[in-house]
Amino acid sequence: MTPIRLLLVDDDPLVRAGLSFMMGGADDLEIVGEAADGSEVEALVDRTHPDVVLMDIRMPTVDGLAATELLGGRKDAPQIIVLTTFHADDQVLRALRAGAAGFVLKDTPPAEILDAVRRVAAGDPVLSPAVTRQLMAHAAGTSADTRRTSARTRVATLNDREREVAVAVGQGRSNAEIATELFMSVATVKTHVSRILAKLGLNNRVQIALLTYDAGLLEEDGH
Repeated sequence: MTPIRLLLVDDDPLVRAGLSFMMGGADDLEIVGEAADGSEVEALVDRTHPDVVLMDIRMPTVDGLAATELLGGRKDAPQIIVLTTFHADDQVLRALRAGAAGFVLKDTPPAEILDAVRRVAAGDPVLSPAVTRQLMAHAAGTSADTRRTSARTRVATLNDREREVAVAVGQGRSNAEIATELFMSVATVKTHVSRILAKLGLNNRVQIALLTYDAGLLEEDGH
C-alpha cells in the first residue's frame, strides 16, 4: 500500500520533533517534509507533493490561515488539518471555510492525530457533528446577514436532490446514513456529494456543512 505523504508545519521545533517522532513509526505514513512558517509551505508542497498537511494555525510570519487559503486555491491542493489550541475561534473557522478538512487540538492524543491524518487522506472530514455545531454557534454572530445572502445564492444552483444531500451533510450524516435516509445507494450519495462540491466550488464536506448553515438550511430543517 502506498503510504500517506505528510507535511508538518509548525514554528516550534519541539512540536515538529514530537510529531515526527510520534508519527514516523507508522507503516502507512511517510513524513516528506517540515516547515517552520507558512511562507515555506507552497514551495514545499511543490517539491514533496504531500497528501496531507498538518498545519499550525499561529505562526509569526505567514500563519496557517494564510497558508491554507493559498493552498486552497490550487487544483492539486493537499488535504489540510489545522493544529490549534482552541476548540473554536475565528481563525479556525476561516481556515475551514478556506478548505481545511478539519482541525485537531495540540494536546490531542497521538493515536487520534494519526487517525485524523488517515481519515482526511481517505476523504473524510475530522469534525464530529458536535464540534461542527460548536463552530457554527461560534460563527452565528459574525457577518451573518452578508454570509446568508451569498450562501443562498450559491445553494440555489443545486437541484432538489443535491440540496437534500447537502443538508444531510450539514447535519453530520455519513454517506451510509444519508443513503438510508434518502433511499439511495452509497455510490449515488458519493456522486451527489462530488457534484455539490463541483457546483459550489468547494473542497470538502466541512465546507458544504458550513455553507448549508450560512444559507439557513439547517434552521429550516429544524436543526
